[in-house]
Amino acid sequence: MDAVTTAAPNASLRQRMLQDMQMRGLGEHTQKDYIRHVRRFAAFLGQPPDTATLEDLRRFQLDQHERAVGPATINGAVSALRFLFGITLRRPEMALGLVVIHVAPKLRVS
Repeated sequence: MDAVTTAAPNASLRQRMLQDMQMRGLGEHTQKDYIRHVRRFAAFLGQPPDTATLEDLRRFQLDQHERAVGPATINGAVSALRFLFGITLRRPEMALGLVVIHVAPKLRVS
């Protein structure tokens, strides 16, 4: 897991987030995904994610829609950012504006 953890921009924030995820029993795959999504958000911002504003989160989601990012990726980013802001940073108000994409389930053809 070292390869994933060393690529995040803020080592102490990354470490706290990893510890929070481990305490809550999140699997290794989920932890890697969350770190990846937070890293992408930080790259979008050009600064550490703990400095983000509500407007930054809105711009990030708009950017994802403009780039035609798939619903699963958008929803994964929402989950990761909700965890980051709600649990690790204890700023749950930041997550209130994040929008989940609802996708109608595809019907199976028999």
